[in-house]
Amino acid sequence: MRTLRGLSGRFWDWYQRHYLATLVITTAVFLLQAFHLYWLFTDVILKRLTGHSAFVFPEAGTVVYVLADYLEIPALISASLLYVFELRRRPGWRPLVLLVLLNTQWAHMLWITDDVVVRSFASTSFLSWGSAVAWVAILIDYLEVPVMVDSLRRIYLERHVLWRRIRRRLGGAAGRGSGKARAEGLVPFV
Repeated sequence: MRTLRGLSGRFWDWYQRHYLATLVITTAVFLLQAFHLYWLFTDVILKRLTGHSAFVFPEAGTVVYVLADYLEIPALISASLLYVFELRRRPGWRPLVLLVLLNTQWAHMLWITDDVVVRSFASTSFLSWGSAVAWVAILIDYLEVPVMVDSLRRIYLERHVLWRRIRRRLGGAAGRGSGKARAEGLVPFV
């Protein structure tokens, strides 16, 4: 048990040192999901409701658009760690709610896939059992939007630190190894 606590402590220490890099990478991967949600709305939902798709990209890439949804697996893990980290530092309702919303995505991915959504919506009946399940799956998929917004908000709040680190990186080796820069957590970026 002591070894496990030691490993956990070292992991969270490492995580704190690399928090901003993790935040930026997690947010970037989640923003890729925005394209998937755009496809889902314009080519699946609107087509089902109006009979017409508003999707502007080629239909031949549908497999790629659906597979983009599975890029969220590493983002789910990483974002969950962000919220667990925040809960460890400062327990609160916001990170807990966002953690729950975020992890409903597992039900979406494991319980029903977008292939089922597309097939269910292609049926002739508007409110069949399969169609109702497909609507639930779509709603679950959109529960990640508050997490995307929160991730962008966090980056905005950390923008001064991020820009300082970027400028320091672009400035070259000067100050890169200084003790003061390391103490402030400015080096290394990743």
